[in-house]
Amino acid sequence: MEGRTNLEPAPVLAQRGAMRFPNESAEYRAARTALLAEEIELRRHIERVAAQRRALPPGGVVPEDYAFDGAEGRVQLSELFGAHDTLVTYTWMFGPQRTRPCPMCTTLLDAWDGQARALGERLSLAIIARSPIQRLLAYRKARGWRSLRLYSDVGGAFSRDYHGIADDGSDIPAFTVFSRRDGAIRLFWAGEMDGATADPGQDPRGAPDLMPLWTVIDSTPEGRDPDWYPKLDYHEARSAGA
Repeated sequence: MEGRTNLEPAPVLAQRGAMRFPNESAEYRAARTALLAEEIELRRHIERVAAQRRALPPGGVVPEDYAFDGAEGRVQLSELFGAHDTLVTYTWMFGPQRTRPCPMCTTLLDAWDGQARALGERLSLAIIARSPIQRLLAYRKARGWRSLRLYSDVGGAFSRDYHGIADDGSDIPAFTVFSRRDGAIRLFWAGEMDGATADPGQDPRGAPDLMPLWTVIDSTPEGRDPDWYPKLDYHEARSAGA
């Protein structure tokens, strides 16, 4: 979208849309076309925000080459990049104080496991948590994940510096992007939406939302239920006929 300043107005494009569905009323079509114009504007706004993100000046140099335990042993942050110059990390809420991981984080990682190999063509993706690596790997096996790379944050220094630990020591999810350029590893961008940025009645979720789950639910008549969250398993619901 950089440099594209002569876009046709969204209402014009919406009026040009030719999709029609069986038995729709004129009232439905008028409202749907107005909504389509807003959806086009949303698409364009997402592109503008992405361009603004890409234009950020260099972020801060990473203060140390953090240590992690992985499936193959001890590794440093610099090694997580592999052949790429971009590293995306997600801090999974599965610290040693938890008996089970966060259902929301885990549902997100369920989806990402299916995308990890495709993402690996463009960047390096690492999932980081504070539980011991063997505990993480055991859960990965039980969950059926095949492609996610899991790492234990040795000592928690990385999690503390990049906002994966709350002041009370509890877990916080964190989505962080690092770049390696000219011999230096820097923060490129990190999600910063927290409780202070939340709108009334909503979680302090990022935008765009990282979870495919919500993208689907947002397209339904019911929309999001602020009191509903995904579960780690649904065996009881299925056995009850739900």
